[in-house]
Amino acid sequence: MNIASTIQETHAVIRAARKAGKRIGLVPTMGALHEGHLSLVRAAKEQTDLVVISIFVNPLQFGPQEDLAKYPRTFERDCELLERERVDLVFAPSTAEMYPPGAITLVEVQGLADRLDGVSRPGHFRGVTTVVAKLFHIVEPDVTFFGQKDAAQSAIIRKMVKDLNFPVNIVVCPIVREPDGLAMSSRNAYLNADERQQGLVLSRALKKVQQVFEAGERDAQHLAEVGGQIVATEPAAKLDYLSVVDPDTLEPVRDVNHPTLVAVAAWIGSTRLIDNVILHPR
Repeated sequence: MNIASTIQETHAVIRAARKAGKRIGLVPTMGALHEGHLSLVRAAKEQTDLVVISIFVNPLQFGPQEDLAKYPRTFERDCELLERERVDLVFAPSTAEMYPPGAITLVEVQGLADRLDGVSRPGHFRGVTTVVAKLFHIVEPDVTFFGQKDAAQSAIIRKMVKDLNFPVNIVVCPIVREPDGLAMSSRNAYLNADERQQGLVLSRALKKVQQVFEAGERDAQHLAEVGGQIVATEPAAKLDYLSVVDPDTLEPVRDVNHPTLVAVAAWIGSTRLIDNVILHPR
């Protein structure tokens, strides 16, 4: 497994792969890898010939009061996991490599970037789209793999790819959960034992929404209220949002008559967790 810290090194690997006719897959990450990330790696291994994993804690997607300084950094362990998965290249740049002095260009998907997480995390999605656009130019992937847990992020990146004509296919892989239902996340490392149990209220809320939907309910407001009532049963949970929206535009819907995203975010102690489910009408 190659580890590159510079764009120049990465370009050299990509040029050689292109010359050999290889199909390139990219999995963008911020490290602190877990089984959810590894499921993306395995999907990339199945669908492409050369797999690139980026590990970069992107400062542009953190607000002034957010957890940039304490975000878990486990680079050596991450590399051990990726070595076992037979990854071809790890791209692990410094902040200065990605954003050299004088860099002022940002990429923003207006409108979508202000919905769901964009409401409580202003500028977050602008940071995401900027770094992903740079990674697309650096790695030149044929296919890029994201997780369904970050459903709003995936929708925004799909729109960016369409609008800017990036020659890349986006594959969104299913959420990977712990046996008790907690969606895997690098931020789960912040939770103590009690908070981890309290965090299960998110998946319980989504499960209840899905049950009510499968029983025939199609009114989006009522479905959101059902989920909110479940979150309210956990005193330690502070609800950020529970929204029923179109999975592409992230706009609220009135009735669930096509595939619809139910997304939830809540604070458990000082940790903000997100989760979601897609409702599929028959």
